Amino acid sequence: MALRKIAAGLSIAVLLISVASLVMNGLKFGLDFTGGSLVEVGYEQSPDLNEIRGQLQSAGYDDAVVQTFGSPVDILIRLGQSHDPKLGDQVLSVLQADEDQTLTLRRNEYVGAQVGEELREQGGLGLLLALFMVMIYVAFRFQLKFSVGAVAALAHDVLIVLGVFSLFKLDFDLTVLAALLAVIGYS
Repeated sequence: MALRKIAAGLSIAVLLISVASLVMNGLKFGLDFTGGSLVEVGYEQSPDLNEIRGQLQSAGYDDAVVQTFGSPVDILIRLGQSHDPKLGDQVLSVLQADEDQTLTLRRNEYVGAQVGEELREQGGLGLLLALFMVMIYVAFRFQLKFSVGAVAALAHDVLIVLGVFSLFKLDFDLTVLAALLAVIGYS
């Protein structure tokens, strides 16, 4: 308790920086929210994701998000560009150039911005609903004044996480949204 004033000052400063960054920079929404192309590639053996990222960057796909999908041999590549029916074949030829194993194109789809807008709205509503449900639980289990304080602390935690993503211009996608819900649940 001797350091409460320092901790409160630090907390307020970090919160103000987070809010200022959110107001000035906003969030850099990822492909899930803005739309783009999805390409799924199947490998025979587990590939190195960093190597795939490097191959795609050297071919001019700088915004490619590479991750495993389902199993270690299924790779999902998300690109924030307009969809081209031949994009899957182009990506496959870039990846096949440096591989000695056979690659298969499993999927080449477009995710529209309309779906992303719905995800953004539903995600925001999900965060608010989670905060509200925590408030109701704490008010029912303890007292109303405790629930207001608990929700204020939860909102503080969420704003700081959002501020970090805004300040460092990190992609905000569905994984981050799930992490924010986890922050609310665990806090």
